[in-house]
Amino acid sequence: MGAARAACHEMTALADLVHRLAVLLDPADGNAALLSTWITSVQAEDLPHLHAFTRGLEKDRAAVDAALSLPHHNGGTEGANNKTRLIKPQMDGRASFPLLRRRILLG
Repeated sequence: MGAARAACHEMTALADLVHRLAVLLDPADGNAALLSTWITSVQAEDLPHLHAFTRGLEKDRAAVDAALSLPHHNGGTEGANNKTRLIKPQMDGRASFPLLRRRILLG
């Protein structure tokens, strides 16, 4: 991967920008301001797909700022939903709802 980054300026810029964005994904107080700086850096580069991504971030900026700065998340709920979606096809046609419920609660 180092050779690809060295051969192409866009690849180097993209890797740097993605790394800087990944650092912001750990919620902290100053991340909203750092995101503004990151968006400015993206707009200075010739990377149209990232420009589209930043436009999407700007459309719902309040939610993005909250996600990057607050420690709250709905990961537990999403995990339970995902587990249920995985178990349902396995149980389809095999047993009734009480057995599916028991498997979800105990599994």
